[in-house]
Amino acid sequence: MHEKAVLERLQSYQLNEDSAEDEFVHVGDEKASRDVRLDRHAEGLPVSLMASWQSRLLDDPKNRLALSALSANNPKEILTQRSAKIEDQQVFNIKIPFEGAPITNQRSSGRCWLFASTNVFRVALMKRYNLDSFELSQAYLFFWDKLEKSNYFLENIIDTANEDLESRLVQRILAEPVSDGGQWDMVYNLVEKYGLVPQALYPDSYNAMSSGTVNYIVIAKLREYALTLRKLLKSSTTTAATLAVTKQKMMREIHLILTLTLGPPPSSTDKFEWNFIDKNGKARCVRASPLDFAKDIASPEFRLTNYSAISSMVSLVHDPRHEPLTLMTVDRLGNIVGGRGITYINVSIPTLKQACISMLKAGLPVFFGSDVGKFSNSTSGIMDLNLIDYELGFNINMLGLDKAARLRVGESAMTHAMVLTAVHVDGEGKSVRWRVQNSWGEAAGDKGWFVMSDRWMDEFVYQAVIDPRFLVKEVKDVLKKEPVVLPLWDPMGSLA
Repeated sequence: MHEKAVLERLQSYQLNEDSAEDEFVHVGDEKASRDVRLDRHAEGLPVSLMASWQSRLLDDPKNRLALSALSANNPKEILTQRSAKIEDQQVFNIKIPFEGAPITNQRSSGRCWLFASTNVFRVALMKRYNLDSFELSQAYLFFWDKLEKSNYFLENIIDTANEDLESRLVQRILAEPVSDGGQWDMVYNLVEKYGLVPQALYPDSYNAMSSGTVNYIVIAKLREYALTLRKLLKSSTTTAATLAVTKQKMMREIHLILTLTLGPPPSSTDKFEWNFIDKNGKARCVRASPLDFAKDIASPEFRLTNYSAISSMVSLVHDPRHEPLTLMTVDRLGNIVGGRGITYINVSIPTLKQACISMLKAGLPVFFGSDVGKFSNSTSGIMDLNLIDYELGFNINMLGLDKAARLRVGESAMTHAMVLTAVHVDGEGKSVRWRVQNSWGEAAGDKGWFVMSDRWMDEFVYQAVIDPRFLVKEVKDVLKKEPVVLPLWDPMGSLA
């Protein structure tokens, strides 16, 4: 289309900004939408039109003020509302009696799921051993997770060798051979196979705290191995023994990379000796293997972390794209070959909230997954839909999509795991705000603690891991259903 015609058409769309919505074609069915597409040509942006937009924009003194403020600062900081900071206080009328300490720090890594889960597990151990402060080794689980995910990736490459390299499935597998992220079922797999150790016995290395370089090395090698394996599998002379030897050599190289960057971890079956001072000043010593130490989590007053109960913990999700009480899993998502796959029970948000409240009333922390980057401030530690007034700065609504639509178009996903330790409820028992233990260190939030409004939970919380004791039979019975299998690229395949 000629530039003049394009300009005339686009200018006609903006003659009256108040009625701009009415000037665009709204179609009511798929056929009408096809007709509109067939009746038009791709349109570029005329330079003269953009000059007109800029002139009109800067005629408004409000926009000139916004330009001065927003161009020289982080827009989120400028548009943060003071009222939200005042309303969301760290005051809660339901709080677990023992939250655990210290506030942990995952630093420049994506290990939030390992920090959240070990922050849940440590509470029983702190009670058992009379400790004021204690951390389990996140790096220990991180090492084995990297190694197992590498093996899981290679097995997926072998299993999809007959698929075209450019297929969506193979490209998705290659896109993220290993990542720092994970899910609750992956935690279970690691603890079941390797156990747990105190952080004092396997502390963070530089590369655990800043995982970018080790990830680059491992991922680059795995992609190289993928092409080698695919080529090998296309050869008529390749035997099962040849394939096994080749893959084992690859895994030995990955093991070498991880050992030299993260440090050699304790053996899961060899006994370690852990010496510590309890909060009464008494010197104590524990001798156990990592597997035995994990079983030793059991505590009469903290039944959640009874080792046999970890396997029965249920991952509830709120995914409004699917009907409530749907059992879901994600194809080819996991970390340990032969381990447990990812399983979700889809529920309504009121059901998910009530389960969390029941856990907190019983004195138990809750592992949960959310999209922490939306309407949140890491300095104040506030997560609230009223926190940032985008409309004030840009005259736009950043909540124009509902939760289901955000999932469908990739605008939101479960990207970060944290722990709930308290909730404030109103006179009718409905949640108002939630206390969140994060893993970004004490410099973030209120000495490491965040507060989440109930409306934020509605929109951006996707998962909570619940003890089945606090679920009604109708929800527990969903586990007997045949699961809906989501593709690997589905938003619910995101790793926290």
